Amino acid sequence: MITSNTFKDYILLDAGDKEKLESWKGIVLRRPDPMALWPKIRPELWNEPDAFYIRSNKGGGHWQFNKKLPESWNVQYKDLTFKVSPTGFKHTGLFPEQSANWDFIYEKISRKKDARILNLFAYTGAATMAAAAAGAAEVVHLDASKGINEWAKENMKLSKLQDKTIRFIVDDALKFTSREIRRGRKYDGIIMDPPSYGRGPDNELFKFEEKINPLIINCLQLLSDDPLFLIINTYTTGYSSSVMFNTLNRYVEESSLGGKVMSDEIGIKIKDSDYVLPCGQSTRWSI
Repeated sequence: MITSNTFKDYILLDAGDKEKLESWKGIVLRRPDPMALWPKIRPELWNEPDAFYIRSNKGGGHWQFNKKLPESWNVQYKDLTFKVSPTGFKHTGLFPEQSANWDFIYEKISRKKDARILNLFAYTGAATMAAAAAGAAEVVHLDASKGINEWAKENMKLSKLQDKTIRFIVDDALKFTSREIRRGRKYDGIIMDPPSYGRGPDNELFKFEEKINPLIINCLQLLSDDPLFLIINTYTTGYSSSVMFNTLNRYVEESSLGGKVMSDEIGIKIKDSDYVLPCGQSTRWSI
């Protein structure tokens, strides 16, 4: 399993009974997590979180606060700073397990300072900022949500990366990559975090099982002659790391890329235990 234990402002205190208990720079949040099927490891920790998310039987849910919290606050990861905020969809604007990928991105880009990077389904831009901080010459950040892109711009300013070349684009990933191919654009590294199901800015329907293959095909065509990596993060139930390895590896085998593909679960270690909370899969191609 791919894990990172260097995120000092984030601690997974416990997980179990389909929930997780987290400390975000000292603010303790309790949230649902369907992967945590086992019993809680340290039930005595769970009684008084600062806030907890309550699911609705009709879908969605809401936060209940045990004390007044700021609308948002900042956390640091190495030299990067990100805004976190409890949203109506239970998310906080950051997926801390992805810090393992940020380290991977940083290490690869440090070898090629003129690298051009494409980040698809880029959310609030943690990987975008990691790529820019590592020295990428240009990062193209694409998400279907204008509001989420604005959040990413806040993270850019918090991380003091305004002087870097970061292009923020609101578009459908498959349409955009198809246009980039026609334009002859190339990228040295590509990151994508496709959802199980989503909508583009013009209501384009994204279903993972229907769109992931053409998206991979497009992305492999967009890689430069001297590429660094392709990262696919997936969360769709039923598609294991073996499925994603087979899928990406078959297309790589049919190309002239060389390199190798690896795929594994990505997760977060639970504090003071040997348990790890799985948080999806990460599939990487690299030289």
